[in-house]
Amino acid sequence: MRHPAPKAGRPVKHVLRTGLAALLLLSLTGCSGGIGSWFDGAPLTPEEAIRVLPEDNARDVKAGSPLEVSVPEGRLERVKVLRVEDSERQEVRGRISADGTSWQPDATDPSARLVLAAKYTVHAVAVDEDGKRQARTTSFTTFVPEERFIGYFKPENRSTVGTGMIVSFSFNRPIRDRAAVERAIRVTAQPAVPVVGHWFGKERLDFRPRTYWKPGTRVTTDIRLRDVQAAPGVYGIQNKTVGFTVGRHQTSLVDADAHTMTVTRDGEVLSEVPISAGDAKNPTYNGKMVVTEMQDVTRMNGRTVGFGGEYDIADVPHAIRLTSSGTFLHGNYWARGVFGSSNTSHGCIGLRDVKGGSQSTPAGWFFDRTLIGDVVEVVNSTDRNVAPDNGLGGWNMGWDQWTAGSALR
Repeated sequence: MRHPAPKAGRPVKHVLRTGLAALLLLSLTGCSGGIGSWFDGAPLTPEEAIRVLPEDNARDVKAGSPLEVSVPEGRLERVKVLRVEDSERQEVRGRISADGTSWQPDATDPSARLVLAAKYTVHAVAVDEDGKRQARTTSFTTFVPEERFIGYFKPENRSTVGTGMIVSFSFNRPIRDRAAVERAIRVTAQPAVPVVGHWFGKERLDFRPRTYWKPGTRVTTDIRLRDVQAAPGVYGIQNKTVGFTVGRHQTSLVDADAHTMTVTRDGEVLSEVPISAGDAKNPTYNGKMVVTEMQDVTRMNGRTVGFGGEYDIADVPHAIRLTSSGTFLHGNYWARGVFGSSNTSHGCIGLRDVKGGSQSTPAGWFFDRTLIGDVVEVVNSTDRNVAPDNGLGGWNMGWDQWTAGSALR
């Protein structure tokens, strides 16, 4: 399943079995969000179950604004808040109150104060009186001065990623002079390979080589956007060099018709895993998709992705995001007898799991062997190919088509 879907060209897909009668808990990722929970005998909405300030997807939040996580009932089990500036992640330290109903930043830590031109993510897990867990993940960005622009980018600095990783910039303002901005960002590799940018609209710029990175490659992104004019009167504020290392080469081929996923690492087949993909009404996308997020538990709610009240699963285990529109590869404990034999989901790819997740299940086994940047390719589904800008789908474009999207060519 997946995290709350960013802007998408079509409803997010989920691997939830039709006819699901029970409403479960939510998280902040995946086909809906996290774990849904029951308080006082009635299900709460995601916003009611775990409340976060600033609100999810808020933009231009002022520096120094209050940051708080709370639950109306039950208790918070854990809260993790991360600040991302120029792809550097720093945890915001805080404390859960003695009664477990709220979390606030550590007032004695100066770094806990919200700063300008940064992106924050909040992941919280709560437990109700019956021991049921629910999770929620939100994000927001702080104010960038009107005459400035900033690029939020992935992957994280000093991370180790799969061979399919694409360097992706998302700008907070429309870029008019795309050539000037692209010229100010240089992505190089050792061993050296040509790396070219491709624009998706006016606010997103991705970089990739012709083929997947070679394992062991060290990639450096040199950002020199300070004082670069992106639009009349709008200038960049970033000067920074970041990098990542490419790990082993692992790809997973999902055959939606055969209901299998073949996991291959460095040319050797590790396993063939039984799966359940999207049903006839909600088939899974074909094509190559790159892992962009991983959550040990998340909530998936049909209302957040255009499926109404068809499902609300609070504690989806081992959730691996494949598209920004909400396609996930995730653990499934509520379906029986479908893995390897039939497709029953709302578009996600389901692997057998148990409630709470287990490392010994197919879902847990795959989760433990996956990196951000790994490629999952789906074939023999009845749906169309995933769009190149839906997640890191750029590998679905040929090299000539990719390079044609550069502002420098």
